[in-house]
Amino acid sequence: MPTTRYTHAVVCRLPQSLMNRQPTLDYDRAKRQHGNYVRALRDIGLDVIEMPADEETPWCAFVDDTAFVCNGTAIITKPAEVDRAKEVETIRAVLKKEIGLPIVEVSDKSAKLHGSDILFTGREFFIGITKWTNESGACAVASAFPEYPCTPIKVTENKHLKSIVSMAGPDLMCIGSSDSSRSVLKRLEREATYSYQILTLPEDEAANVMYINGTLLHRSAREIPLSFNVLSEKITDLTLQSVDISELLKCEGANLNSCCLLVRRIKHIRSL
Repeated sequence: MPTTRYTHAVVCRLPQSLMNRQPTLDYDRAKRQHGNYVRALRDIGLDVIEMPADEETPWCAFVDDTAFVCNGTAIITKPAEVDRAKEVETIRAVLKKEIGLPIVEVSDKSAKLHGSDILFTGREFFIGITKWTNESGACAVASAFPEYPCTPIKVTENKHLKSIVSMAGPDLMCIGSSDSSRSVLKRLEREATYSYQILTLPEDEAANVMYINGTLLHRSAREIPLSFNVLSEKITDLTLQSVDISELLKCEGANLNSCCLLVRRIKHIRSL
């Protein structure tokens, strides 16, 4: 499998205005957890670009929704929520001016696209068709990265695709054990261009992991006690690192990758 070695992670600090959207949120606890999450990314060896909190954009900490980067090119997504337009403008500026990435825009006005619905295996794309992402959004990803197969996958649950299935290593998919998760996996396997190994975990909420440069970042033992043990037993060739972001996960659609946009910056050489 072609593996991506990430160089940067873009994150955004937590605004207090998020409590207006999620009243049960313990802000101080969520802020501490977010800080630990950012430290974990730095420990992995990523150059972390940390944007300040913007109180005008309550969801700004969930940067994964606003863009996706592949092979040194960024596609700017189209969140369905109108009030997230400012977040998109901010992430565009950071990726273009601070990191120097080429930018692809979604031109179809009917498109809806969230980064948390974009699953890249290293060989192909699967795009979750959810309440956040539609077929036009999936077509936009296919147009942006024509060198890879791109397949839409219908998700009937109120979840992002990467909350249900994620990559836990080269050619290794991680999935929960519920009937609904298995149903998504069957659709995915039926449409896939390539074959993958499957790691099934007892708890559905454990299936969202982040494979970053030889490290598998996953949720804490307190959150996923059964799956934590399975990961320790089954994953022997990677460094395992856990992080607790349970408070942030109270927000609808949030998952482990929501608070981080992974970037591999490569030099683009223009032919003369």
